[in-house]
Amino acid sequence: MFDILMYLFENYIHSEMEVVIDHDELTDELTRAGFHRQEISKALAWLERLADLQDSQDKPYLNRSPSSATRVYTAEEVARLDCSSRGFLIYLETLGVLDFATREMVIDRVMELDTPQFTLDDLKWVVLMVLFNVPGQEDAYDQMEGLLFEEPDGPLH
Repeated sequence: MFDILMYLFENYIHSEMEVVIDHDELTDELTRAGFHRQEISKALAWLERLADLQDSQDKPYLNRSPSSATRVYTAEEVARLDCSSRGFLIYLETLGVLDFATREMVIDRVMELDTPQFTLDDLKWVVLMVLFNVPGQEDAYDQMEGLLFEEPDGPLH
């Protein structure tokens, strides 16, 4: 499923091509690209739920923006997001790339991924996808894109 999301992001979203989404046509194209229909359905549902997160009525935690709070991760989140991934999220918040709401969106989308292993590089792509889909986050998106494609000189956090 994550491979499909990456394919869509790199070929449609990130390339800034104008896309009129016809699920059947997109499913056919992804099938021709070698992806399985069941995984395609999961990936498209994941993207739809990402778009739905912008309506924070469904996610009441997105309506709150505490000025100083510590995020406590659930056991399931700790199992998916290793120490370096959680540290990277803190780093992004410190830089101002993520705020409370976008961090929660990222965690929500990570937890919905159907993938046995999840790496820090995968997290970076999820952050990029979330920021791309949230209006008003263009600067944060550009900053994250720089972090994704540039090699760091020293420790990130």
